[in-house]
Amino acid sequence: MNKRELDPHTSPAAEFGAFLRTSREQRGWTQEHLAGLCGCTSSHISALENGRRRPTQRIAAALDRAFGTSQAGTFKHRASDVKYSSLLDGFAEFVTQEHRAVELRLFELGIVPGLLQTREYATAIAAGAVRRRSITQDQADERVRVLMGRQVGMRREPPPLVHVVMDESCIRRAVGGDAVMAAQLDHLVEFAGEPTVRLQIAPYLLGEDRAFDLPVSILTLPDRSLISYAESAHQGRLERDINAVTAELAAYYQLQTHALSQADSVAMIRELRRQL
Repeated sequence: MNKRELDPHTSPAAEFGAFLRTSREQRGWTQEHLAGLCGCTSSHISALENGRRRPTQRIAAALDRAFGTSQAGTFKHRASDVKYSSLLDGFAEFVTQEHRAVELRLFELGIVPGLLQTREYATAIAAGAVRRRSITQDQADERVRVLMGRQVGMRREPPPLVHVVMDESCIRRAVGGDAVMAAQLDHLVEFAGEPTVRLQIAPYLLGEDRAFDLPVSILTLPDRSLISYAESAHQGRLERDINAVTAELAAYYQLQTHALSQADSVAMIRELRRQL
């Protein structure tokens, strides 16, 4: 049985998995026994409990039959919460690994990386998505709640080493009005002052030499293994293949080489802040 701790607050998929695990263990059932009752494999149950797989209505109905909750539809209702979540597949497992990582390397473009956002900035970004009707208000609230939880996890002891490269667009794109943007830029300067942080801006002048065209996160875990996570508007992908992640890491090193130094990056942020 592949059991690992899962924070139920990171996503609806993680909450579903934690509820399923607790329900199973309260009955004294093994994953194999529950799988037999549901007509699936034990690895399927493990993936659900670990948040790696989203529950379908079919498996939720089977779980309700197994636990005798068909009339209440307990698992079907919880599966619906996962289905309509604004969080992408693979994200729940990434967040779990993020909380364990000893070193993080982040690249973002367009908006400030989530781990560096103020609550007001994050709320403004989510509100924009609501106005565009790409997510609901409940989903917007979920995004902000999950983000704030991730930031709390980064303040653990000892803190992880954090490398951040932001495309210049992240600090030039106005979000939430002058007051929100001023506070966000102040927060970036404060963040850059932490001894375990390296913050750099990838200037527009890099042009086609910028290493990445999508946001990417590369995590170093306590055993020194590497994983990465990248996402587009509608899909998230967690990568464990060492060859693929090593290639991404090499590209990240190249990006750091071409980006502005931390001193020059902070100077650029301060100048933008002065103009507000």
